[in-house]
Amino acid sequence: MERKCLECGDKLIGRADKRYCSDACRNAHNNSLNKDGKNLLRNVNNRLRKNYRILEALNTKDKTKTKKETLLKHGFNFKFYTSQYVTKTGSTYNYVYDQGYLPLDNDWFLLVKTDMVL
Repeated sequence: MERKCLECGDKLIGRADKRYCSDACRNAHNNSLNKDGKNLLRNVNNRLRKNYRILEALNTKDKTKTKKETLLKHGFNFKFYTSQYVTKTGSTYNYVYDQGYLPLDNDWFLLVKTDMVL
């Protein structure tokens, strides 16, 4: 039985478990499998990354206060976060991965960082 490259279909010569004819074909095949098929996923992930970088840059001490105006000036978008945590007192922290924020009075926000254990 003739074996063929999974990417380009050329005949494979060599090891019995070989799947690609070259590194270029292997890379091209894996890149096509791993790319985000929809712009929606790519755009949401980009937005989450931007929000994360903003929180990380502003929260240098693991707990910081900042104004809403500062977050908005840096381009933070409050619609995009990865999870929420509600405390026993009813306060809701929004998280972008391990960087969180809590709305306070007078447009202030408490920025926090948690140690996430997976």
